[in-house]
Amino acid sequence: MTRPDKSARPDKANPETLGFATQAIHVGNPVGEESGVIQTPIFMGNSYALPYDPLVIDWSGADTPVYTRYSSANQVALQQRIAVLEGGDDAVVLASGVAALHGLFFSTLKTGDHAVISDTTYGAVWRIFAELFPAKYGIDGTFVDTSDPDAVRAALRSNTKLIFTETIANPTTRVADVQSLADIAHEHGALLCVDSTFTPPPLYRPLDDGADCVVQSLTKYINGHGDAMGGAVIGRSDLIREIKTDAMIEVGGTISPFNAWLIQRGSVTLPLRLARHQENAQQIAAFLDSHPKVAYVYYPGLPSHPGHELAKRQFQGRGYGGMLAFAVNGDPDTQN
Repeated sequence: MTRPDKSARPDKANPETLGFATQAIHVGNPVGEESGVIQTPIFMGNSYALPYDPLVIDWSGADTPVYTRYSSANQVALQQRIAVLEGGDDAVVLASGVAALHGLFFSTLKTGDHAVISDTTYGAVWRIFAELFPAKYGIDGTFVDTSDPDAVRAALRSNTKLIFTETIANPTTRVADVQSLADIAHEHGALLCVDSTFTPPPLYRPLDDGADCVVQSLTKYINGHGDAMGGAVIGRSDLIREIKTDAMIEVGGTISPFNAWLIQRGSVTLPLRLARHQENAQQIAAFLDSHPKVAYVYYPGLPSHPGHELAKRQFQGRGYGGMLAFAVNGDPDTQN
């Protein structure tokens, strides 16, 4: 897992010598051997040249571009950057955030397995575990409050293979204690995987607190321009290799080269944009919290938030994200 080495001379060829903002610019941008270009261009071809002896190729692998469903040059470049920014061994980039979520679940669970899922979760995750996986694959899920360690322990079964949560839940902003959940999962022999879309790096890296893998909807903060869709799973090499082989190559959730290029371009400004998002969110939350016509405000940066102390400890002063929830006083019609 790559971390800046402040004692070393900065070297673009060695990401561990770079600060986060510099990693966001340079990782995945090797100098073109023929053109000398310092930004990875768009490679829109769907096929790549084969060696003279094609028997040397791992036709089930995803590390060497052969056919864009197996990976493209732009996808490889983006995966390198995302893995470094999250501090993971490897990353797989897919066509959307939901493709990344499905790819994770599809590759790590099999018939007869059980998963513990946050009861405040993205709609697609709810449907996967409430309807699709039980009916199609015989994979069960139990929805619990993942901010309550006792509730998580009580939901575990002998066949539980995965605990899945969001760092800051969408839309309630409930905060999960990732380190505690990692301990619970690993004591049981299960994986902990975390959707960290609301807390992208450099705000938070769940892998540092023991998570086995992280999901990012690249469509959101990391791209930041509202013009491309993508998703990523980041973690240990063995877990990511399985997702690449099963969900990307065999199911076909590959990202297009153009979208991969757009997201890589957008990620350059992530540190600057995220800082402004968080600054604005803190001010808006404080304003709403003091407004007489507002019934409640949920933002982890407010001392009144039930997860404030956990968020302060877990995010170590780097902020509380840019998302908040609130409601005005009145009946449901007024609030809506």
